[in-house]
Amino acid sequence: MTELAKTFEPGAIEARWYAHWEGEGLFRPERNDREPFTIVMPPPNVTGSLHIGHALDDTLQDILTRHARMNGKDALWVVGTDHAGIATQMVVERNLDSQGIKRAEIGREAFLEHVWEWKGQSGGAITRQLRRLGASCDWSNERFTMDEGFSAAVLKVFVELYKRGLIYRDKRLVNWDPKFQTAISDLEVETKDVAGKFWTLRYPLEDGSGSIEVATTRPETMLADMAVAVHPDDERYKAIVGKKLRQPITGRLLPIITDDHADPELGSGAVKITPGHDFNDYEVGKRAGFKPGEMLNMLDAQARVAQTQDGLVPEPLLGLDRFDARGRVIDMLDDEGALVKVEDRTIATPYGDRSNVVIEPWLTDQWYVDAAKLVGPVLDATRSGKIKIVPESWSKTWFNWLENIQPWCVSRQLWWGHRIPAWYDEDGIAYVAETEDEAQAAAGGRALRRDDDVLDTWFSSALWPFATLGWPDETEDLKRHYPNDVLISGFDILFFWDARMAMQGIEFMGDVPWKTLYLHGLVRDAAGQKMSKSKGNTVDPLGLIDKYGADALRFTLAAMESQGRDIKLDEKRVEGYRNFATKLWNAARFLQGNGVGASQSIAAPEATLPVNRWIIGEVVDTLAKLDKAFDELRFDEMADAIYHFTWGTFCDWYVELVKGAWDEETRAVAAWAFDQILVMLHPFMPFVTEELWHSMGERPYDLIIAKWPKPEAKRDAVAARDIDGLVEVISEVRTMRAELNIPWSAILAPHVIGDSATVERLSGNAATLARMAKLGAPVLAETVPVGSAQIVVGGQTIAFPLEGAIDLDAEKSRLSKAIAAAEKDRDSLAARLGNPSFTERAKPEAVEKARADYDARSAEAARLSAALARLG
Repeated sequence: MTELAKTFEPGAIEARWYAHWEGEGLFRPERNDREPFTIVMPPPNVTGSLHIGHALDDTLQDILTRHARMNGKDALWVVGTDHAGIATQMVVERNLDSQGIKRAEIGREAFLEHVWEWKGQSGGAITRQLRRLGASCDWSNERFTMDEGFSAAVLKVFVELYKRGLIYRDKRLVNWDPKFQTAISDLEVETKDVAGKFWTLRYPLEDGSGSIEVATTRPETMLADMAVAVHPDDERYKAIVGKKLRQPITGRLLPIITDDHADPELGSGAVKITPGHDFNDYEVGKRAGFKPGEMLNMLDAQARVAQTQDGLVPEPLLGLDRFDARGRVIDMLDDEGALVKVEDRTIATPYGDRSNVVIEPWLTDQWYVDAAKLVGPVLDATRSGKIKIVPESWSKTWFNWLENIQPWCVSRQLWWGHRIPAWYDEDGIAYVAETEDEAQAAAGGRALRRDDDVLDTWFSSALWPFATLGWPDETEDLKRHYPNDVLISGFDILFFWDARMAMQGIEFMGDVPWKTLYLHGLVRDAAGQKMSKSKGNTVDPLGLIDKYGADALRFTLAAMESQGRDIKLDEKRVEGYRNFATKLWNAARFLQGNGVGASQSIAAPEATLPVNRWIIGEVVDTLAKLDKAFDELRFDEMADAIYHFTWGTFCDWYVELVKGAWDEETRAVAAWAFDQILVMLHPFMPFVTEELWHSMGERPYDLIIAKWPKPEAKRDAVAARDIDGLVEVISEVRTMRAELNIPWSAILAPHVIGDSATVERLSGNAATLARMAKLGAPVLAETVPVGSAQIVVGGQTIAFPLEGAIDLDAEKSRLSKAIAAAEKDRDSLAARLGNPSFTERAKPEAVEKARADYDARSAEAARLSAALARLG
């Protein structure tokens, strides 16, 4: 036994134990003959730092991994980082710019050397931070999405999909980032509301018989208009459908077409169609018969005005930035009398999440995965239950997206990433192969140039569940650990990563990548607002760890994770669970001071005393609650079960009940029960539990690989009834004393109304009742004595004469006034909450505070009324 310090200080403990676990290889002990358990960590960006979302995601994964390891399984938690194409290229370019070096000047190969150099020096920050959180990953097999083996898997998948007709090159609209000059995914687009304008333009009919008005928030795009659409049922335009308009500035003739996209209720009901620069217009253009190759393009890769295929853009506009061109176009329209009006509007505008520039829909040649052909088996697997989604409420969203899936753009115009394995001859014919030699052989010796683009990082990370296990080689890990058991993911990457893993896993492995998909919510601030740097409400998990310890943060996140609901993270909760760790620490010190050390038994010891039989039963009950919560992936219920048992049942009750009565049986039972706490709590609070595990005495193994409890005991119903009744009496008496201001110096005589068995039970615990509730000897009574306060325990009334203890009349008066004040506040708040002008117009946080205040005052009024009722 090692004497514990008076104060619990987590910092040094955490550093020491993590280094020990990792150094001893305890995160993945040799268990090739055991049942496998597998989970893969969503690979964080190699450029990243640990944020609170990571902390939640990885804490939940670690809880499951540690639990599986303690259940004797071959627990594998795959860890690694994503090469993060745009993010990494941006970081390295910025570093080079600070040295006066331009990427374009040094060329691709030299730039990539700089990227790898940066990765070697600075790319491991987040993995060090994960260690601080306590993540018990298999670091010995850490992967990187650009490592040699993983890269080989990526190239093989691309080539195989191409051979199977599931990858093709096509000209389509993409989200184009003019700063980075690459296509980006929807996930990398942030929509912001910005102050803008709504311009109404007049397009005259070719024959001069009239005109049509159209409106736009991007007037410069008119340079690539190809039509004007009206609704087929709009009577105003039926006579001119099929005629042509002569566009101002360009003089281009635009056909008037019909399409349901045009809304007769909005503006003039006519819509200008620019299929090369608007996603909705692109679909309208296709329906109108325009082929993508024919669609006009009026911007270059840097979003500067370029000449359209028909050569009708005026020379003075060419080369202008899109926003400079906007002003010139408006002036030219005004000069022609084609500008009808201008209105101020708030415009939802897409921005690149990293470049912070406005994204342009841009028509360009890209590589696409035919996702619609891959999605069928994923739908079948979900419907059959091979993929279980938790919480089930997300299934509808999952099915809706998969059933309406669009082609997946997988090429990016970057240098850092997996370069697309396609080579082109002088005629533009593509040869797709894993190596240049194979492509050259297929081309019959023709001169080839390689595609400059790289693959979207989501393409490579979609292979994570099997490529990290050695695929395409048939490794032992791949045989044992695919499919994975569970994936824990934020719902925000449900489609970008989760669905694509399901598609690729079934396509290449013939089985689902994981059996259960668990989707957690977002971590928000204490007021429920989404965290953002601009709001200044982000939370640094490392700062919380420095202040309160990793165990406290982990337990907070687990306790607040309620199957997909967003978490309102209040630092006071983290502080509260730091106090919980301190409570555990002090309990260990108290046990040590009374001769209690490490248990010598895995099974529950023999016990004769009711209090010891009771605590053994409470362990059994808690373990059952925990096991059920683990089976159902209810993290909040896991945390609730072990927290209330540890703090309430063991520390507050058992320790108090046995105080001063430490015999050998009680020491053995207390040691065993405390060991069970440490084992059950370890997945949630690994550091403090490991420290206490060893401090309580010599151990043959570390707690991280201890066996999950199997107490081989049953709940003793008689002991449970007696001790639960005793606890209830003490609790009710303490509440009564507090509510009625009864001083602790007053010894109260319990009068049991008409039940001698209760008197006998209370008499048998007279010493405990005297010590913990300041009660005298119990008395059998026929009726409630005058001037008594009453409690009801198990249906039995117990009265306590209060003469001499308090001034009954004064106390009744005090309670009546307090009740009236609480009810007045309650009713005022109820009226406020019932007023729509408040609930609909006030800030959400003000409404939420009013509701909280109402609940608090209602509860106070009820509590005080119950106290007054005790006095009769």
